[in-house]
Amino acid sequence: MTHVPHELAEEFPEAKEKIQELNKTDQHFAKLTEDYHKLNREIHRHETNVEPVDEGFEKQLRRQRLALLDEIKTYF
Repeated sequence: MTHVPHELAEEFPEAKEKIQELNKTDQHFAKLTEDYHKLNREIHRHETNVEPVDEGFEKQLRRQRLALLDEIKTYF
C-alpha cells in the first residue's frame, strides 16, 4: 500500500505522545481519531483512483476531515 498522507502523526508531529495517551484515556478523543483515520484512508483511496468518486463528493469528504482535524487540535 502506498503512503497515506495526512496521518495525525504527520499533522501534529510534536504531539505524537499526547495523541497516544489521549487515545488510551479519553474515549471521545479515541473516537475522533478513529473517525479521522477511516475518513483519511477513504479520501486517499479516492485521490489515488482506487475508488474514484465525483470531485464534489471528494471535496465534501475533505471538509469533513478538516472539521475532525480542527476538533482534534483543540486537545493540544
